[in-house]
Amino acid sequence: MRIIHLLVIGALLFAASYVYRIKMDSTARVERVLRLHAEIREQRDAIAVLRSEWAKLDAPLRLQGLAERHLPLRPISATQYDALKNLPERPSLVGPDGPDPIGAMIGTIDVAADPASVTGSVRPPEGRQ
Repeated sequence: MRIIHLLVIGALLFAASYVYRIKMDSTARVERVLRLHAEIREQRDAIAVLRSEWAKLDAPLRLQGLAERHLPLRPISATQYDALKNLPERPSLVGPDGPDPIGAMIGTIDVAADPASVTGSVRPPEGRQ
């Protein structure tokens, strides 16, 4: 009988220590969660402060005042606009009868191509097979 009592008391002590350890772990985790919530609150407050500063810096009246103070801009007058027919002709890089510069570059690439580098999906240039 005495051995059974000792075994039951030992099991109770083990169970009590296990429950105590679980309680302490849960208490530590609750404290950690509370710290994380506090940090999140601080970060949200910091974000709110930054957004309010950005709104203040991005205010249209403030920007207009800065532009008037620091940029030598003048109002647009109606005489600055002209009709499209008065625009100069578009510059031509190559005359209508001149050589095609892109075609010439493609021709030099075809001449310099190595037949060993041609894959089966691309036909080799004429004369090389």
